[in-house]
Amino acid sequence: MKKQQNQEEQKVVRVRLPRGEEILGIIEQRLGGNKIMVNCLDGKTRNCRVPGRLKRKLWLRPNDVVIIEPWELDKNKGDVLFKYRLNQIEWLKKKGYLESEKTEF
Repeated sequence: MKKQQNQEEQKVVRVRLPRGEEILGIIEQRLGGNKIMVNCLDGKTRNCRVPGRLKRKLWLRPNDVVIIEPWELDKNKGDVLFKYRLNQIEWLKKKGYLESEKTEF
């Protein structure tokens, strides 16, 4: 019974969507420390960092889908705010927020 209940609970997906200035992006490369190169869906490649409050909570690898907030002064840099899980990425693809040919898992 518990296995069936767990499978039903996993099907219900709540996904955080970008708000305001935030942009979806796909991690290209880790640069060391808390720096990451992210290919954003607006066509730019940004040098992003992981803020200190998330540094130990977020484990980021290439091809992970994240939400980026560009800096006010320099739009070529930004902060990583959120990392999507696999079931959330599938939901984003199904709803049309991500192009499925860009993300390969």
